[in-house]
Amino acid sequence: MLKISGVSKSFTLHNQAGVKIPVMSEAHLSVSAGECIALVGPSGAGKSTLMRMAYGNYLVDAGEIWVGDVCLSSASPRDILMLRRQTLGYVSQFLRVVPRVPTTEVVAEPLLALGVEREVAHERAITLLKALNIPQRLWSLSPMTFSGGEQQRVNIARGFIHTYPVLLLDEPTASLDAENRAVVLSLIEQARARGAAILGIFHDEAAREQVCTGEIDVSQFL
Repeated sequence: MLKISGVSKSFTLHNQAGVKIPVMSEAHLSVSAGECIALVGPSGAGKSTLMRMAYGNYLVDAGEIWVGDVCLSSASPRDILMLRRQTLGYVSQFLRVVPRVPTTEVVAEPLLALGVEREVAHERAITLLKALNIPQRLWSLSPMTFSGGEQQRVNIARGFIHTYPVLLLDEPTASLDAENRAVVLSLIEQARARGAAILGIFHDEAAREQVCTGEIDVSQFL
């Protein structure tokens, strides 16, 4: 479902005489349906960079990234947007939403974009918000006003509302208490059980041991 083959990446510092900083060379990995692979390695090894390339936020300098039968390295922006809508989900550490949009609408939006009836999409959003212990009094408010932990849970609800065949998870249990951490790990296990291919960054070693089927040390690609 997800294949990274021979991927290299460097960044050019245009404000420092065009110095090039290589961050990754000849990276390769694959994630099949029902697998959850953890990216591990020290800070600065390139875990987040690899995730962003897998989501199409960063272009690769060399190599290919395949999501199903779509090659991100050569796909058009339209194809990448369609892939994100239907196939490729991403839970980042930070919630980025349009201000003043109610939380239920933020969470339901991925289903609404797919043409799911509003009532059905909102019911699913409410189910996830309840499971993740977001108080009902907050559902009609913008999540921009929430605490960091609450925003993270809204982000998770939004990321899991659609049954994406491929999921990218960037520290999904960060800043969560034990109860909500358990809910998130259960959502990951359910996604694996239905056949999702999951690539994630898990600094929480216990979480990694619970939900991951393997790990890749990205420092080998430096």
